[in-house]
This record gives sequence, C-alpha cells and structure tokens, in this order.
Amino acid sequence: MSSLPLIIPDWPAPGGVGAAMSTRQGGVSKAPFDSLNLRPAGLDAPGATTWESADLALHIAQNIARWHEAIGVRPVFLRQVHGCVVADLDQFNGSPSGDSAALDTAGAQTHPTQFPMADAAVTTRTDIACTVLVADCLPVLFTDRRGRAVAAAHAGWRGLAAGVLEATVAALCRAAACAPEDVVAWIGASIGPSAFEVGEDVLQAFGAGQPRGVPLSLFVHAPRPDGSPRWKADLPGLARARLGAVGVAQVSGSGLCTASDPSRFFSFRRDGLTGRMAASIWRGRT
Repeated sequence: MSSLPLIIPDWPAPGGVGAAMSTRQGGVSKAPFDSLNLRPAGLDAPGATTWESADLALHIAQNIARWHEAIGVRPVFLRQVHGCVVADLDQFNGSPSGDSAALDTAGAQTHPTQFPMADAAVTTRTDIACTVLVADCLPVLFTDRRGRAVAAAHAGWRGLAAGVLEATVAALCRAAACAPEDVVAWIGASIGPSAFEVGEDVLQAFGAGQPRGVPLSLFVHAPRPDGSPRWKADLPGLARARLGAVGVAQVSGSGLCTASDPSRFFSFRRDGLTGRMAASIWRGRT
C-alpha cells in the first residue's frame, strides 16, 4: 500500500480500471515545489531554462518514482500545450527509435521526444497509465462501462473551449468500440468557481448564453473594485456542460478546489511558481 496521500475517484468505473490523483504531499522537492512535484524535467527542450524547470531534476525523478510505485503502473506524461490533440498510447514505446534503453532504470521518460505533444491520451494497454499534469486546470479521467479503454485529459479553459474533452471522448469511443452514452468520466481537483476569475473573452469562447453555447449561469459577474468587468467561472461546470452535449451523462467529480487549499494542492493562479499534481488512469491485467 502506498504511503502517498492519494485522491481516489468515487465513480462507477468497472472493475479492473484503476485511477488516482496526487496531492502536493509526500515528495522530496523543496519550496516552492514542495513536495511532490511531478512535472518531469524532460518536458523542456535540451538546453532550455524556464522558471517551470527550476526544481531539481533529481528530486523530480524521485517524486515520479514514488508516483510510479503508488499506482503500480508506469505513468506516461505528455507535453501539454492547452490544445485538443489526443495521443494514442497504444503506439507509445518511450522513445522515437523504439529503443527501450532510452528510458531510465525506473522506466520513466527522460528525453523531450519521449513526451507526446498532446493534452489528452487514450490506451487499451495494461502496462502504462494515461497521465496528465495540473495545478488548477481540470484533470478529467475516462473509461467505458466495460473497461476496454481508458483516457485522461488536461483541460484549462482554452483547451476546454477548443474541444479537448469532445476529442477525448471520440478517441475513447473508437478505442473501446462504444458510444458516448457508455462513457463514464471523473473530474479531479481544479480551481473552483469562487476562485477562477476570467474576462469577457472566456465567456465569448464558450458562447455563454447563446443557443449553442454553455449556460450563462456558469459565470457569475464579479467586477473588480475599479469597475473593470470580470466574472467567476465554474470550470468543472463548463466541463460537465461540454460532456453532456456529446452524450456523456455519467460525470462524477471531486469537488476539490486547488486554489483554496495551499497545504494540499499546487495552484498556478495562487502561487505562480509552483509544482504539478498528476492524475492517472490505467487498465489492470485480467
């Protein structure tokens, strides 16, 4: 049994499908990445120096090893770009050449080319876990009612508006040979409706209040003291609306807000320089 604090989805997934989300607790990274920062150092191009890669690579590797041990299957990370591409991990081998030796001794991705450039992933395999990284954005996990395939999506408002969840549902349905009505989904910890301030551009991106848009009730008008227009957006509610529109009715959620719980969660909106949590889903061997 893992010693890491895990968030286990409470959802009607079939037996044999495993899923979990990390918190920021249980790792070795130092502030401001304390302590279970799971953003792989290899996500940056060789020689790149960015504020997000300021954590020590050794600490990140130890954290990822702990996550691997906790879920019992190798997580496959993505180079997330707030888009709507879904990676088919049935074709994933960990290196562009197919050389398994390019992975480190723990089976972790260690080179930028080993990270599919995508914001979602789907697989029918039982030896890897679809994994997304978040620190306010939505982690959304999927499977079908028979557990023939699993998928994970990273959805900030840009990816959500671009259709990443719809693309993930379509990819899962192809992999599992099922209809959207057979898909079940779980929304993990993300920034909550009381903390997610947005501008009018976000309302326009979702067509809020329009015939084919999301309900205007998902945005609460909350102007700043100087009178500039702002709204509080319900990001999980937006995800539910988009999923419902394509026929996914069974959507569960954690109800946890990353921005309001600094002891438990990383939050980019709250802290800026911070780490990342992971949400993983996998098929067990039967």
